[in-house]
Amino acid sequence: MATALVLNKILAVYVGPMGYASIGQFQNAMAIAIAFASGAINSGVTKVTAENFDNEMRQRSLWRTAGTLTLCASAFLALFIMLFRESLAKFFLNNEALSGVFGWLAVSLVFISLNALLLSILNGKKDVGRYVISNIMGSFLGLAVVGLLTWQYEVYGALVALSVYQAVTFFATLGLCLKTNWFKIGDLFGKIDLKHGRTLAKFAFMALTTSIVAPLSQLFVRTHIGERFGWAHAGYWDAAWRISTIYLTFVTTTLSLYWLPRIAEIRSWAELRREILATYKIVLPFAVLAALIIYLMRDYIVLILFTPEFYPMRSLFSWQMAGDVMKLGSWVLAFIMVGKGMTIEFVLTETLAAVIFSLLTLLFTEYFGFRAVAMAHFYTYLVYWILVYTVTISTPDRRQRLFRSVS
Repeated sequence: MATALVLNKILAVYVGPMGYASIGQFQNAMAIAIAFASGAINSGVTKVTAENFDNEMRQRSLWRTAGTLTLCASAFLALFIMLFRESLAKFFLNNEALSGVFGWLAVSLVFISLNALLLSILNGKKDVGRYVISNIMGSFLGLAVVGLLTWQYEVYGALVALSVYQAVTFFATLGLCLKTNWFKIGDLFGKIDLKHGRTLAKFAFMALTTSIVAPLSQLFVRTHIGERFGWAHAGYWDAAWRISTIYLTFVTTTLSLYWLPRIAEIRSWAELRREILATYKIVLPFAVLAALIIYLMRDYIVLILFTPEFYPMRSLFSWQMAGDVMKLGSWVLAFIMVGKGMTIEFVLTETLAAVIFSLLTLLFTEYFGFRAVAMAHFYTYLVYWILVYTVTISTPDRRQRLFRSVS
């Protein structure tokens, strides 16, 4: 959070609102590329690694399958990006002159994907210390690389830095893994186990849905804002979204690190119910308090984290913060769908959320102006929370289905 806040200020000073919009577009493009490059299997790796905590042979077989699939997928996609970088720059950034940043992304993609895989392994092994150290190292490296290149080359430098710093982090994460007594470099590549492949494919379908429909809806919303209100306003919305991302990461990282592996271990509804209630007792008060503080301090936040040029974003804070509370509340239950392999339910709810957000943005901005995009955020996650509750734990039959795969 600390490095993200500092980096936020650097970007605000050197790229401005319109530059923020370009960075948001490129980050959405990266999210889609990384999802395809990694095969979107990392949630599955975490779950299956946690489930087989007492069977190292099955864990290594899983890692070799995942590593080989990741290497093949990321190498193929890197070649595709390199060949079509001009078209991608035109589509995502509306500027072929920025095609070089997609070239840097292509070069980095294999290492970015393998770094994400190693982190998912550490998560599944519950090696909290190394997982946290790797993320902290990545944060400081991101601050240094993005800050330096943005200072020197402004928007172009920021885009290049976003492409490469995660690739460098891979070598630090690999070094941490090699210091354990349960991991060797040979565990990362080898024969593909078809059973593990089928299991990972189910999670890949879920993760690809999130990694594609969410960035696509953001691309759609950002483009709509830019065309209707001007690209500076798209930057204001991106800045507000970034504030949400920074403080929500505090909770979502914890959910990914603790909640997802814990769900995979739970074998009864009574135990899961206790965990849900305990998690909500922490998550919801934090979400409400953080949202209230950010709303009350919005003028100071805009001035400290951004520049006076970003003041029009203040109109978004009330609805954006309220929507973040809905978002965190819904995510606690959404993780159950991932942890229990509820593929169809997860895909449908994620897709519906993206469609609802896009449609509500179109509808609300017609009547309420620019601030309506934050209103759409709130109502989207209110509906999403109801949806995930309905498909996961709303009835005894649905609760029972969560444990049919384990006896």
